[in-house]
Amino acid sequence: MALRDYEKDMQRCPRCSECKWVPLAKIKSWRFAQVCPSIGRYNFHSYSGGGRLIMGMSVLTGRIDYTDDYVDILYRCQMCGGCDISCKCNKDMEPLAIAQELRIKAVEDGQVSPVHMLLIDGLKKEDNMMQGKKADRGKWAEGLDVKDITQDRADIYFHAGCRYSFDEELWPDVRGAVNLLRKAGLEVGIGGKEENCCGCRAYEMGYKGELTKYAESNFDMLKAAGAKQIVTACAECYYGFKVLYPRFLKDLGIEVLHITEYLARLVQEGKLAPTKNTPLRVTYHDPCHLGRLGEPYVPWDGVEKKVFQQMYIYEPPKPWRKGTNGVYEAPRDVIRSIPGVELVEMERIKEYAWCCGAGGGVIDGYADFAQWTAMERMEEAKTTGAEAIVTACPWCKRNFTDAIAESGEKLKVFDVVELIEQAIR
Repeated sequence: MALRDYEKDMQRCPRCSECKWVPLAKIKSWRFAQVCPSIGRYNFHSYSGGGRLIMGMSVLTGRIDYTDDYVDILYRCQMCGGCDISCKCNKDMEPLAIAQELRIKAVEDGQVSPVHMLLIDGLKKEDNMMQGKKADRGKWAEGLDVKDITQDRADIYFHAGCRYSFDEELWPDVRGAVNLLRKAGLEVGIGGKEENCCGCRAYEMGYKGELTKYAESNFDMLKAAGAKQIVTACAECYYGFKVLYPRFLKDLGIEVLHITEYLARLVQEGKLAPTKNTPLRVTYHDPCHLGRLGEPYVPWDGVEKKVFQQMYIYEPPKPWRKGTNGVYEAPRDVIRSIPGVELVEMERIKEYAWCCGAGGGVIDGYADFAQWTAMERMEEAKTTGAEAIVTACPWCKRNFTDAIAESGEKLKVFDVVELIEQAIR
């Protein structure tokens, strides 16, 4: 769809500001009542979901043109979907889709972030978003007992993703994920140096063509490999495979699972048994792309009708993605299965979780904003009395780790994989 396809949404927005807050019934305190990092940080309406709808309408009608301030506001957003879910609590509109179309239009019009442009140039040259050499993409897996999916068939294709492939500090987590699958007796294949970016991160920056390019490439590789399941430890890659590919290309035709979903299944089946006592009080951070944005895509082919001169209805009823069907329980089940670990919850969780700050290209273009967002989450985590914050995404872990190092906080950061692997050794 294009920006003009959302014109009625932009006209109907009542400027209620619900996109800025956790829904009233879910608010537990004034301190952690906001859901949108952008408006929380910059406190000017244009930075909110509703503000971006005004921007979109102004662009469509020619009332404004591109300026440095416009472009800056456009990219100071993690594309986390918090505004979208809060809006849909009482209304049926698409603020996240409109923010996405604004970025796509900006890229088409040559109005891009210079930092993002460098990342996209690197993506085009080396097929990754980390400026790494493609030939080095498989180094994280050296010495592991896995198959090369480009040479041998395997039931499970494990997709590492760009961050895990080139961030050496995170290699133990992704290696641990593969080791746990192998420990359960599963046959695993990887792409190694032939693995490509999923295209999700480029898409959120506004580069739609890169998404379709890599979706087609990955689809062809998986079809040739004969894999029955694709498993990834990266929440953004999960979102790409589970939601974006079926939306823009076609369903992969195989089961897409996040590693926490697979681990929860293996623990339940008794194929993995955490036995080592780990006395630790932790809180879990829901990654945006695994949680509210990870809700499966359901296609809809219908019409919008105006009735009683004032209301719009959809025939057949439109399946709104309200975030409730994201991956929430699997990572929590894995954490609870570890002896000695106590899980305590923050105020904003699941579909109303506060973003880590790394998404939408913010960690690359606006590092100060990414750190501020992460520290807001740290403050919320500390109120639970937790010793550590646990997550299930390499971008979340990286941003939290960097923010803690910069601020001197003593809170620890773990990946779910890291915790359960320690309990099984």
